Amino acid sequence: MKEKICTLLFLRRGDEILLAMKKRGFGANRYNGVGGKIDPGETIEQALVRECQEEISVTPLTYQKVAEHDFVQPHGAEPWRMYVHVYIADSWEGEPVESEEMAPEWFNVLDIPYTQMWQDDEFWLPQVLGGDKVYGEFTFTEDEAMLTHNVQIVDELPNRPLKLVS
Repeated sequence: MKEKICTLLFLRRGDEILLAMKKRGFGANRYNGVGGKIDPGETIEQALVRECQEEISVTPLTYQKVAEHDFVQPHGAEPWRMYVHVYIADSWEGEPVESEEMAPEWFNVLDIPYTQMWQDDEFWLPQVLGGDKVYGEFTFTEDEAMLTHNVQIVDELPNRPLKLVS
């Protein structure tokens, strides 16, 4: 099984959240936050900043961890698992701009286009935007449909290490 540790960041200004349409690769044609795989030798925070700079030309300055998610697609020719550390940034340098990979767009938190996002997002993103910390476990089919979900509001996040342990 292919395993990755990843970051995910949402910029927030007042009642708005920045989502970016993924233009290519895994998750293409879906809105999401910005982020990606943690490279060898990087901390979670270093990867978070690098990915944000690469994808939308913004440098997050202050951010807080709001969720951790364990995503698994256990079947088929290419099973995968992603453990994702999720953050919200409330200050940053630069203005979000489109890249080859992402097209950023601001949305009111009451008008988030969940039908154009990963199916799991509607089960945890509203809680996070409401101020809760969330831990989620999600299972997907080969064609990226969500099979199962278990979302818990938590006082403390697990803070899983950079190496996956089942």
